[in-house]
Amino acid sequence: MTGPTLPERPDDDPEGIDLVRRMLRYVGEDPGREGLLDTPRRVIGAWKEHFAGYFQDPLAPLARTFSEVEGYDELVLLQDIELQSHCEHHMVPFVGRAHVAYIPDGRVVGLSKLARVVEIFSKRLQVQEKLTAQIASAIQEALRPQGVAVIVQARHFCMCYRGVRQSGAWTTTSKLHGVFLKSAAARMELFTLIGIKPEA
Repeated sequence: MTGPTLPERPDDDPEGIDLVRRMLRYVGEDPGREGLLDTPRRVIGAWKEHFAGYFQDPLAPLARTFSEVEGYDELVLLQDIELQSHCEHHMVPFVGRAHVAYIPDGRVVGLSKLARVVEIFSKRLQVQEKLTAQIASAIQEALRPQGVAVIVQARHFCMCYRGVRQSGAWTTTSKLHGVFLKSAAARMELFTLIGIKPEA
């Protein structure tokens, strides 16, 4: 679940600097010209932000839970979590939003922790389907709730600005566990709150 464990590298890591310089030469640029002198260091620093999820355990934010909730066992929904990730096929961004829901079974978690799980998994090379499943599985594993639902809606730059060039296309993926799979009423409540019209 936690993924690879990688050592932190500094922004001036010689291997990384050389890699970016070679990439610049590959696309036809001169890495020695004035405007590009600091580009390798900046790119390495940006990569550390883009892929910070490789250095973080997505289960850690879910470790602290609360049981003093007066027996609350209905839907908890965190909508419109901003999501930025990178496609593992072309290493270009895809951006959008995630909706995360669960029905507690005695324990709840801080709402910001759900957003942190989304962030950790999204800060890795991803495909949207895998990202959606990973978020749902982590919450299911950590909380053991009655049900978990994760819906991700995103625009993929690899489809917007290359290939078929469909800049207005959105991709929606979902992963459901527990009561959301078994109960049409639970799904209907979720989809209605999110604003997704279920198929008849």
